[in-house]
Amino acid sequence: MAGGKRIGRRGLLAATAAVAVTAVLAPVAAVAAPAGPVGVNAADSREAAVVRALDRVAQPLRTTEPGGRTADLRALGTMIGDAKVVGLGEATHGSHEFFAMKHRLFRHLVEEKGFTTFALETSWTSGLLIDEYVQGGSGDARRIVKEALGGSPWEREEFADLISWMRDYNRSHPGRPLRFLGDDIGAPKLGDAVFERVAGYVRQARPDVLPALDGLYAGLRPLDDTIAYLGRPVAERRENAARAQQALDLVTASGTPGDDAYEWALQHARNIAQTFGFAALDLADPASVSAAEQLRDRAMADNTAWWQRRTGGKVLLSAHNGHAGYLATDTFMYPEPQGAHLRDAYGRDYVAIGFTFDRGSFLTNDEVLAGGWKTVTVPPATPDMNEYTLDRVRHRDYYVDLRSAPRVARDWLDVTRPTYDAGSVFINDPMPRLAVGRAYDVLIHLNEVHAARKL
Repeated sequence: MAGGKRIGRRGLLAATAAVAVTAVLAPVAAVAAPAGPVGVNAADSREAAVVRALDRVAQPLRTTEPGGRTADLRALGTMIGDAKVVGLGEATHGSHEFFAMKHRLFRHLVEEKGFTTFALETSWTSGLLIDEYVQGGSGDARRIVKEALGGSPWEREEFADLISWMRDYNRSHPGRPLRFLGDDIGAPKLGDAVFERVAGYVRQARPDVLPALDGLYAGLRPLDDTIAYLGRPVAERRENAARAQQALDLVTASGTPGDDAYEWALQHARNIAQTFGFAALDLADPASVSAAEQLRDRAMADNTAWWQRRTGGKVLLSAHNGHAGYLATDTFMYPEPQGAHLRDAYGRDYVAIGFTFDRGSFLTNDEVLAGGWKTVTVPPATPDMNEYTLDRVRHRDYYVDLRSAPRVARDWLDVTRPTYDAGSVFINDPMPRLAVGRAYDVLIHLNEVHAARKL
């Protein structure tokens, strides 16, 4: 998810990124390469002990590319255990290796552990469109990605490859189909179809309340341009949020819990209310922006849990590190990420996996309203950063269970340090800071990443 140097502007940009998947990139200052060898001292000795400890427990990763043998993922499967939901983060929103690894791990979990849903930090309505395609709907994968994920960092070849594989899998496994979930609020494009799904149910189940529902949704549907919508007065947007909530209350009282058609209509109405509730934020008030982001993380967790319990399958949840984990680098904006909510809901049945990388390229968006995604490259991590020490482990790419790492490593991992962290925004002044050991259950570390591929 998505920058200025102070919280007010950071909050404004983070809110914009949430609804438009665009943001401002702070100028990337040159990051000094690691200094040459230094004398042995206490700090050097402690770091060497940490590296030795991680060397003992790190599991080498053969590749991040999907397809081929997956024997190197068996230990990761053991770390995941019987979890019903696995959150798989990404240190950036636009690196090939993170996206490819999500595809690779999902294939492994489908084939070895019976996972059935790939969930993405994208809108509920975009997820419905992709899900219909993987279930056998018309079109081709690249066109569906452009239509459903257009303008986002996921409008990339890597995601076209993923949903193409899911569709092919479903053709050969009709008895256990894979599903695609968008667990986020409806921005940037809620459209009209989801309103009609709600109205269609009420028209059949409770035609007597349809006029009231239509009256509440009048003026709300469709919502296709969230950036333009945010230009409306705050008071108007808050009134609309109240109307969307009233419509949700009306639908809630219009059916029988447990009935499949009712539950889906209710979830669609809930997503509409979540979207308008988020879009009622006051962009000039950092506290309002933070509250909206907190609503968003809660909504993503609730939507994921609803889907998992409704479908009964296991879910691989793809999101930024700061949403999939238990701790974000910006604790003002994200004091309780989606991962923390899911841990509260599932306990040990939720596992958070984070990513780190030492160097490489990713995509960011440096114009709020109309800019395209562009490539940014960062040099190797400096000695004060988490990644500097993590990259000294003997494996080029690896993963490690942070919960069972040796004590010396856990103590080091629990300290807050600068780290590479980029959603739609990359902030390098000051650098983001994170205690890796408190943020995730499992960590995947990659030596180098590259920008995701354009469609």
